[in-house]
Amino acid sequence: NHFGARAYSKNFSDEELVEAIKYAHRYGVKVYLTCNTLIYDEEVEEFLKFVRFAHQNGIDAVLIQDLGMYDLVHQKFPGLEIHASTQMHIHNLEGALVAKKLGFKRIVLARETDIDSIKEIKEQTGLDVEVFVHGSLCVSYSGQCLFSSLVGGRSGNRGACAGSCRLPYDIVDKNSEVLNDTKKYPLSMKDLCAIASIGKLMDIGVNSFKIEGRMRSVEYVATATRAYRKIIDGLPAEKEFDDLTKIYNRG
Repeated sequence: NHFGARAYSKNFSDEELVEAIKYAHRYGVKVYLTCNTLIYDEEVEEFLKFVRFAHQNGIDAVLIQDLGMYDLVHQKFPGLEIHASTQMHIHNLEGALVAKKLGFKRIVLARETDIDSIKEIKEQTGLDVEVFVHGSLCVSYSGQCLFSSLVGGRSGNRGACAGSCRLPYDIVDKNSEVLNDTKKYPLSMKDLCAIASIGKLMDIGVNSFKIEGRMRSVEYVATATRAYRKIIDGLPAEKEFDDLTKIYNRG
């Protein structure tokens, strides 16, 4: 319920988080915690208290966007693994090298990062690289959007995005006349589906594939995960791919 980029999803309470960690570890599954919003000065003490709580209860890593908080967590909890959140907007080799110099163990690349850049980053940094493969895409760059914040006071960098880009808009010409032959949702992106690129990404040496799930249904998460697991394992996945087209997506 604290400091994650999905403030409006049904998040774990502290008690549920402890149980989830125990349950996952029982089956050899790692648990990474998103603490990936920008933190206000008056929240720093609460933020560090929450990270300490998660660390003491066996969390495997935390994902962080705020560089100031990264520095504090790195100092106070030297044994805790820290990953650079996609919200940090690392999309090229230069950004990845900075993350490596700072001491990040893993970087979750911005969703817009192309395959050639991913390959270059992996080859030249040696960092663990995590890549988004399925789910929503923003019309803006990961971690850089101010649309929802400026329009409605709900900041995406505070986990409160209102999805302003998903609404219908009129496109007008220089005379302020509506162009009726244009799409009514000009800013709403199609969803990401990287099924066809999984082989390439595996050859590059990507360490982890990220599937969006916090604001989705249980069926969506299960179906998407099952499909990608089969592709990764080299098994026939025609049915799973067909199922992917039937669960909620924007095309």
